[in-house]
Amino acid sequence: MKNRIDEAFRKKPIFMPYFPLGYPDLDTSINVIEALAKNGADLIEVGLSFSDPLADGPVIQKATQVALEKGITVRKSLEAVKVLRQRGVGIPLVLMGYYNPILAYGLEKFICEAMDAGVDGFIIPDLPVEEAEEFQFALSGASSASEKNARSPLSAMPLIPMLAPTTPDERMEKVARNAKGFIYLVSVTGVTGARQSVAEGLGDLIARVRAHTSVPVCVGFGIGTPEQAREVGALADGVIVGSACVKTIGSSENPVEAAKAFAAAFRAALRSE
Repeated sequence: MKNRIDEAFRKKPIFMPYFPLGYPDLDTSINVIEALAKNGADLIEVGLSFSDPLADGPVIQKATQVALEKGITVRKSLEAVKVLRQRGVGIPLVLMGYYNPILAYGLEKFICEAMDAGVDGFIIPDLPVEEAEEFQFALSGASSASEKNARSPLSAMPLIPMLAPTTPDERMEKVARNAKGFIYLVSVTGVTGARQSVAEGLGDLIARVRAHTSVPVCVGFGIGTPEQAREVGALADGVIVGSACVKTIGSSENPVEAAKAFAAAFRAALRSE
């Protein structure tokens, strides 16, 4: 049986927004993520807040700081994913967070509770594949235990690799060859945040990655408008929108309605024939 991530890529390109749990408060963030899921998102990066988000720009840094000040924790975040599943959210939910809080929580505990909650995968920006052996070991152990206990047919939770324009060819080949789920391709150097235009040479960069893998290639960093999403979607298998999503929804007087409109606009841009 295919897992939810595989199913999401049946019709490409997919729309993949990012939103952090706990912003502007926990209940609102759960409602926002549900609204994104039910109004056009194909897969959602669910943010785990951390005090030192080194890959993120000012918009996401501010949002995650607010979430931390409001008391968000790893445990509350995992419980929130479970609530989303109970509300009928059926699309893939991938946890996006930094390694320190996960390590402090306990790898095996974190992975097992994530599996029970209904998480489909992980993106950890500060955990390169060369240093991910301990996490992968815990991940494979949890998946094996799940299969033995028949807890879930969707037990394979990949650690999604990230590649960038600066990635050397030899490393790109190694990472792409072993990738599972999809590849998160950073379109520009620097931190997250919307840009004025799509990065030059993006098509060539995607082609470099695809030469080494058959898993979907999704592009993030710098995509802020439906028009930019359409442009990137013509090249990639998925479009990741983080800062623009957080800024638009977070600045609205009605975040849930803003989320519905945001998801619908990007979905329409990517699905227009």
